[in-house]
Amino acid sequence: MSDANENGPDPLEGLVASMLKELGEDPGRDGLLKTPQRVAGAFRTFTQGYHQDPMAVLNNAVFEESYDEMVLVKDVGFYSLCEHHMLPFFGRAHVAYIPDGRIVGLSKLPRLVEMYARRLQVQERLNTQIAECIEAVLRPKGVAVVVEAVHLCMMMRGVEQQNAFAITSSLRGEFETDSKTRSEFMELIRHRRPDL
Repeated sequence: MSDANENGPDPLEGLVASMLKELGEDPGRDGLLKTPQRVAGAFRTFTQGYHQDPMAVLNNAVFEESYDEMVLVKDVGFYSLCEHHMLPFFGRAHVAYIPDGRIVGLSKLPRLVEMYARRLQVQERLNTQIAECIEAVLRPKGVAVVVEAVHLCMMMRGVEQQNAFAITSSLRGEFETDSKTRSEFMELIRHRRPDL
């Protein structure tokens, strides 16, 4: 993906203007004059995860620690774009791991979700990429990622289901092999946050 350069407009702007024409609009009319610029900027934000290094997101906050119980960060909100129709899907992710001598700063887990969500995605891959990165960096005893999302491609077109949502999971290590650990994780993500 090429970014806007100092010598001219973002190349995406021309593509958006062409799309507006193809849809039967006049990109030169008052209400649309800055639309190509706005859409290009929005899509650069929506896909900024391509320009981030997943290992760097976690690596600068990895610490040696003997803690060996589950670490869970839940209800991490995210927005992403479905790669099939480039329409938004959004929801929340629950990310857990069981340390094996290494932990990561808690704020890094939402950052990791955000980084992978800011790409053209499918929900299933989003789960897998988050889990694989945590496995590679921390080498934990187990990793669990559950993502719950609503998809505008299912709501606005096709089946037009307004109340349907998707839940996907990636369970590795002890979360996959130990039913007690898996059950504990599933029970914890069901609880809503109390008012603090």
